[in-house]
Amino acid sequence: MLRRPMIISLAAAVALAALFSSVPNKRAAGAVKMTVLFDNTVAAEGAAPGWGFACLIEGPEKTILFDTGADREIFLKNAALLNKDLSKVETVVISHNHGDHTAGLFAVLDKRRDLPVLLPDLTPNDILDPIRTAGGRPETTTKIREICRDVFLVPLTGQGVSEVALALRTDKGLVLLTGCAHPGIVEFLVRTNEELGAKTAVVLGGFHLMNHTEEQVGKIISSFKENGVTACGATHCTGEKSIALFKKAFGPNFLPMGVGRVLTF
Repeated sequence: MLRRPMIISLAAAVALAALFSSVPNKRAAGAVKMTVLFDNTVAAEGAAPGWGFACLIEGPEKTILFDTGADREIFLKNAALLNKDLSKVETVVISHNHGDHTAGLFAVLDKRRDLPVLLPDLTPNDILDPIRTAGGRPETTTKIREICRDVFLVPLTGQGVSEVALALRTDKGLVLLTGCAHPGIVEFLVRTNEELGAKTAVVLGGFHLMNHTEEQVGKIISSFKENGVTACGATHCTGEKSIALFKKAFGPNFLPMGVGRVLTF
């Protein structure tokens, strides 16, 4: 049976283990709220699942939409169900040019023109030009950049895919959000830590581990912990077996995802 929208306070979750450490030059006090709008599973009654991912981030200087799912109508239905006004989105980040992350983009551009759309390097013109035609302002990057205070775009290329992730500096540490992590979830984690000079406390999103063995996933979990990760929310293309391994490894600090899930930092 579907569950109603549920808010998970990160501070409450990790207090059980007292695992978080502070980040140098941490952000001013205030919550960052992340609401899952599109995912393979649901956490809110009446929400619709779909293969893909989308997450709305509220609380930083700008309201940011990270990915837009695989189905325009499902994406819009879920946003409406969760009372999210997409016309208030100030920046869109598309993690990579795959259909399960891009289908709702033009629905957002219909609601707000002249919207920055941040994409990975090597995004072809046949993707960029329609965004311009729809009134968006596409931008690509090869370097990590701060897109607003305490929110960073982290680009990486590997496994034949150019992709970007988001890193957010919060009072409880860095939070890393990925769409599919085709170039490697550990590679994203290591680059984020190196570039920002701090430990990533939380990793969320798709980890692209569907075809990995239990031993391979175990090594990734070990790498997470060695690199400072104390909580995670694996979803989408991580694969059910791999998600179960992360859940077992992180115990009370595993953060369930699904449409309607709200995480506050």
